[in-house]
Amino acid sequence: MTENIPATGRQFEIVHGGAHAVITEVGAGLRGFHVDGVPYSESYEADRLPPGAAGAVLVPWPNRVADGRWELEGEPQQLALTEPERRNAIHGLLRHTPWAVSEHTDSTVVLHAMIPVQPGWPVPLLTSVEYVVDENGLGVHHTVENLGSRPVPFGLGVHPYPRAGNAATDDCALRLAASSVLPADEGRMLPVPPGRELEGAEVELLGGRSLRGVWLDTAFGGARPAPDDPRGLVRHSVTDSTGHGVEVWADPVFGWVQVYTAGDFPGRGRAVAVEPMTCPPDALNSGTDLIRLEPGRTWSARWGVRPVG
Repeated sequence: MTENIPATGRQFEIVHGGAHAVITEVGAGLRGFHVDGVPYSESYEADRLPPGAAGAVLVPWPNRVADGRWELEGEPQQLALTEPERRNAIHGLLRHTPWAVSEHTDSTVVLHAMIPVQPGWPVPLLTSVEYVVDENGLGVHHTVENLGSRPVPFGLGVHPYPRAGNAATDDCALRLAASSVLPADEGRMLPVPPGRELEGAEVELLGGRSLRGVWLDTAFGGARPAPDDPRGLVRHSVTDSTGHGVEVWADPVFGWVQVYTAGDFPGRGRAVAVEPMTCPPDALNSGTDLIRLEPGRTWSARWGVRPVG
């Protein structure tokens, strides 16, 4: 009898004490995270594709590439237009790929996938992601290795939807560790450079801005650790009226964060994605904050989520 495999493939549960996360085989994405039964990320059913790219790993670029076109050392590249209605390539090449599991213990799962040479991407990469739950929450470790014979630029992002327990999104506040914004055109959601410093109501994001009535699909830059941060991490958060909620932390290389407010997330309606990124939208064309990876070299970085308050 043929096994009925859900859209996201096999599901890998990891547990430590009251902390529990579910990782998917397809896309190596985060499908849910809770502690003592309290949800700290939005979740969805395993038999459907991740709504709004929920929990996705975005590699070798996050966000959008205009017309799917870019150049490597003067050679034109043409990626598939995976956002055809806006004529963009979006969110990398591995969202719908089954990842191989190299380790799965009670509290840890490690998956890896290869990005082969293909139209629009001329250098092979091997990438891995390790998810670990412990007394601090959920930690995630990414690596990318250049298997080719020449350097290649890339970026990496992730697409969690942090959730402040059972509080309604409109009753929560969003705080960002960012200092600038990169506006986008409304039609294709492509950046309109140059970026600018935060202004008006955007400044409230530094201390915590109510999400009620706020609609964003916006890239914020200048994300950096607070001067007194003991671990030197970038920290964003979503908290309820009591200050309880969830923090999304990341290494300083994640100097960008995309914020997307969804109005129709399954089972929740309003939800917010807080997406650490190493580079802004359309970076394969602008070159802004791209990571140059030499042949045979490996890059790594970490991020995670943890309850706060």
